[in-house]
Amino acid sequence: MTGSMEEGLLDGSSLRKASWRFHVTANIVLSSLVAACGHFAYGFAAGYASPAQSGIMDDLGLSIAEYSVFASIMTFGGMIGALISGKVADIFGRRVTMWLLDLFFILGWCSITFGKRAWWLEAGRLLMGVGAGIHLYVAPIYISEVTPKNIRGSCVAAASFALTLGFSLAYYIGNNMSWRTLALVGATPCFIQVLGVFFIPESPRWLSKIGLEKEVEASLKRLRGENADISTEAAEIKDFTETVQQHSGSTFMDLFSRKYARPLIIGTGLMALVQFGGSNAVTSFASSIFRAAGCSADSASRAMAVLQLPFAAMSIILTEKAGRRLLMMVTSAGACLGCLLVALGFLFEYNHPSTELTSSMVLTGILLFSVFFTMGMGGTPWIIMSEILPINIKGSAGSLTTLVNCFTSWIVSYAFNFLFEWNAAGTFFLFAFFCGSVVIFVAMLVPETKGRTLEEIQASMTLLQ
Repeated sequence: MTGSMEEGLLDGSSLRKASWRFHVTANIVLSSLVAACGHFAYGFAAGYASPAQSGIMDDLGLSIAEYSVFASIMTFGGMIGALISGKVADIFGRRVTMWLLDLFFILGWCSITFGKRAWWLEAGRLLMGVGAGIHLYVAPIYISEVTPKNIRGSCVAAASFALTLGFSLAYYIGNNMSWRTLALVGATPCFIQVLGVFFIPESPRWLSKIGLEKEVEASLKRLRGENADISTEAAEIKDFTETVQQHSGSTFMDLFSRKYARPLIIGTGLMALVQFGGSNAVTSFASSIFRAAGCSADSASRAMAVLQLPFAAMSIILTEKAGRRLLMMVTSAGACLGCLLVALGFLFEYNHPSTELTSSMVLTGILLFSVFFTMGMGGTPWIIMSEILPINIKGSAGSLTTLVNCFTSWIVSYAFNFLFEWNAAGTFFLFAFFCGSVVIFVAMLVPETKGRTLEEIQASMTLLQ
């Protein structure tokens, strides 16, 4: 069976070296922007916890432990969303799934805005987490499936830029706005996406998966332009989908067969290592980290928010120019350096109390971490995940990968305050270790995927077994 599958995947009619390269069309831009609205909404929600912390704790009388539940419960909700994301996207399509995540986000923000008790806020944050868990899967998958290979990485990276933009906006305006008003601002991109989904086509690869051949060509025509020759691309999508479905199972247990081991290890491994590198701790509790180091939380948070934007924009270019592997290794090494500076700053404070030196080292370290994380370490794993998972297991494998991301993110965000109070330096030394581990992991296991069609990538990943 394995041999016949390999022959089918390597057949010239199935995996031609496609020479087509398409220009950016209005529909590709619109489709990417609509999908990116969810990234903006998620980024704003992730950044919301830090500027809103003092206001919510004062108004509702919450302790640090209670606020940790509020801040971290979104990632717990993300685990629920991750469990259903792949199946929902496979059954109902990518567009309907976007509507579903918007519903969870809007209900969540309303619960926070009008909530009178802590459990209202926690319920709202949980609902937003469910929406985030769905979105983290469907947005990069949709963008990668509708964009041509020569701009695919840049388009997915642009969505990550939208996440950074949302996060930065929450930080920049959050300290000068009540937490309830800030919640209303966070709901805005969800309404924009609800309307935008009406004007974008469904993923041609999902349409091929469910056997709608005429709709595949119609979708590609809308995306590539009426005058574009989409015959080669349509044939490649159809041939590959048919071959994979003929020779492969698509149940959850099929994920753990030998031929899928490599893409599954890469997807889940990258997500876990990146999250254990401390990204969610920094985004959720940057204000308290700055205050502990003697920095001005408002000024430092704004500096971090503004500085992230140009480097996040650079990732759009670097993803295609430098490639996924190099970008991931360089930015992970930079994030490791940032964590080491923060750790050394707090370590120095323990032995030689000096607020000025500690605050300078911690501020520099957090800014370095934020810059390198947004420049590639944060968004590149989602690009790789969207490219390497074969279409027949994409739903189940994508759900598992997103679940691992949300679960490890929840562990970090919930445990951070306790670890930080116990030993601030040790916590960031631990983050530095995991950031450094990402470099080794990528160097040993992750292939370069730029400039290749999804069908070429996915075939090579299964054939390497």
